[in-house]
Amino acid sequence: MRKQRHAIENLTACPMEATLDIIGGKWKGIILHCVGKQTRRFNELNRLLCKVSPRTLTKQLRELEQDGLIRRTVYPQVPPKVEYDLTPKGQTLRPVLAVLMDWGQEHVLNDKG
Repeated sequence: MRKQRHAIENLTACPMEATLDIIGGKWKGIILHCVGKQTRRFNELNRLLCKVSPRTLTKQLRELEQDGLIRRTVYPQVPPKVEYDLTPKGQTLRPVLAVLMDWGQEHVLNDKG
């Protein structure tokens, strides 16, 4: 049984808080975006997210997996091959992430001028 990070009694009180608690890690949105485009391997994600440490990436991936948003597939070969992709539950976040990307483009990146 995994250690529960989210207090169920607190999460059910506010759906917004529950959602942000699950996807609100510093790198989780970007990880979900990258994995949502295509299946990725750990080193590929680490290169794409060049500012994240391998330890932090591992932690964020494990939490997303525990929350049922990404699937970790290990292939029994040498060297080991591990791939990450979105679960069906994670796929439902794609439109939400797209809207967040659009908002950031319009209101953050375009306001820099």
